[in-house]
Amino acid sequence: MRAFAQADRFVNEIESRKLRSAYMFVGDEAYFRKRFRDAILEHLVPPDLRNFSLFEFDLSETDLAEILDRVRTPSLMAPFQVFFVKGVKNLFGRGSNDEKLSAIEEYCNHPNPDALIVFVADHISIPADVRKMEIQDKERYQRIRDTMGQYCGIVELARVEEGEAVRWISDYCAEKNVKIEPDGARELVDALGGDMMMISNELEKLMLYVGAKNRITLGDIETMVLAAKQRSLYELTDAVSSQDRVRALEILDAILASGDGEEAAIGHIYMLAKTFRQMLIILERNVRDQRTLWAALWQGFRVPPFAADDVIRQARRYKSRRDLTRAIRLIAKADLALRSNPVSKRMVLERLVVDLTTQEKVEAPGWMQEQLPV
Repeated sequence: MRAFAQADRFVNEIESRKLRSAYMFVGDEAYFRKRFRDAILEHLVPPDLRNFSLFEFDLSETDLAEILDRVRTPSLMAPFQVFFVKGVKNLFGRGSNDEKLSAIEEYCNHPNPDALIVFVADHISIPADVRKMEIQDKERYQRIRDTMGQYCGIVELARVEEGEAVRWISDYCAEKNVKIEPDGARELVDALGGDMMMISNELEKLMLYVGAKNRITLGDIETMVLAAKQRSLYELTDAVSSQDRVRALEILDAILASGDGEEAAIGHIYMLAKTFRQMLIILERNVRDQRTLWAALWQGFRVPPFAADDVIRQARRYKSRRDLTRAIRLIAKADLALRSNPVSKRMVLERLVVDLTTQEKVEAPGWMQEQLPV
């Protein structure tokens, strides 16, 4: 469990106060970012002093020189200060950035011993299998390592392999004296796309749900996780497959207004992609009822019982494989846009709904267009 082992090492550094003057968090896995932040606050920033010792900056809004000046200045109110600095991509914009990087290096060589600065490069996505990392992300990461990696501690916030996520769920439940069925742990990971932040949040809700029973079953997960998240999802796909754009946008608005809202956008995209892939198989194998549905879809890729008939009906609204593969390509394009740190995740999702409810224009061959009346 490589990602979790690295996380444990960093938390141990914080607990033992074996700190470097500056760290660089690289990656967009929100679970680890929250875990690291919580550890820093717990061990370095007393709750009653956080107004005087915890600061957040964004390099797109505040000049680097001003931030470093604040870091260098001792506090009269707090014995130790922590600075989180987002917008790291602004350190590597067009033109020469040597002056900015030199300023950070100079600070790290002569740091304030009573301060910690954490740069957050969440514009880079690190998959569980680094061999599948996007070329642009590889180049950005390598540039950070070649420059700031010489004087900052680099901490990866990478995605977690599904197998690791399943083992983490089992281990975490054992720590809390709660049993979870193996199929339940796998279904939880499959349903949430391996997103550790969503998995940990849903697991806490499940533990509260089962209470003194201290046992989480597959049925509990289907009731609390899939039902809560996928019922509204299937309402959305129902509106999309009916080409009812107005209703689809209204349902999307309701989804974003509840729960984690835009922060769960990647999870929504994952579930949409999974549902359209299921519909593609249903159409290809001419599935007409639940009995043949269970034979067509394998374990971990099945539709919850409450949605089986709905998904079959929705799939049969599409007349060809081409229509469904087009929808899957549009969802993949939206997924890429969400992972590229967009200005508005809501806008990306709304654009996706509009595209999905727009009929694809099929142009006639050139020789035919010449004969068509103007």
